[in-house]
Amino acid sequence: MRRRNFLSLPAALAPAAELDDAVRREIRGFEGEVCLYARNLATGAAYGVRENERVRTASTIKLPIMAAAFAKVRAGEARWDELITLRDEDKVSGSGVLHEFSGGVKLPLRDLVHIMIVVSDNTATNLVLDRISADAVNGVMDRLGLKETRSLRKVRGDGAQLQAASGWSEAGLVEENRKYGLGVSTSREMVELLGKLDRGAVVTAEDSREMLAILNRQQFKDGIGRKLARYKVASKSGSLDALRSDVGIVTTPKGKVAMAITVDGLKDVDYTEDNAGLLLIARLAPLLVAGLGAEG
Repeated sequence: MRRRNFLSLPAALAPAAELDDAVRREIRGFEGEVCLYARNLATGAAYGVRENERVRTASTIKLPIMAAAFAKVRAGEARWDELITLRDEDKVSGSGVLHEFSGGVKLPLRDLVHIMIVVSDNTATNLVLDRISADAVNGVMDRLGLKETRSLRKVRGDGAQLQAASGWSEAGLVEENRKYGLGVSTSREMVELLGKLDRGAVVTAEDSREMLAILNRQQFKDGIGRKLARYKVASKSGSLDALRSDVGIVTTPKGKVAMAITVDGLKDVDYTEDNAGLLLIARLAPLLVAGLGAEG
């Protein structure tokens, strides 16, 4: 494991050495690469491990895609009640429910965005990207100052049912970005995005609140939310054969901690709740909450 670095913070905001020790114990010897960043949204206290390293987002890129959909609607370039037709050729395998729907069904854009986040629906994600474009997602990220967070292409599905890659953004056509799949970001930038949502600074304050409410309803809580069920957790998870990731805000009586954790390079393909990457994220999340002063 590479050396971990504290961020440059005033001494009063620096995380305790106990947090670093606890995180080191968890990831020492782990067969996978860990990148993480967490920040107490009230005090600014923060902690990171390779937090500026670009990582595969998997489905956590659906959070920036949601932000772009809200921006399109707010700008009058789309409507929440506009109907989008699901065709059989649009369906992709993997997470979600739309691949079970009949071709020809018409669905409101709002519903597609909701299930893209709440059940991580891959087909809904592609329909949203068809409507707004991956380049539009990246334009919104640029306006937010998140230059490393890029939507690269549409979802291909999973396993033996992969479809041909399509829906490329300009960033997705850059050869060095192909290895990232759906999207690329850093742990720090994902936390920056979450912090902006918490401050009401993504599109409008009303839109930010609605996006956080959707993240609260996200159903996959085996990572950050696994051992923090007593708190409200607004999150979005992602998974690939060798990767597990989770980004979210944990709200406790003592404050909020935003965090983004990616575990890549997993040796075993395991899509159960006992995936080693998920279990590691679940152990790290409470350490970050407590170590950054939001618990105890």
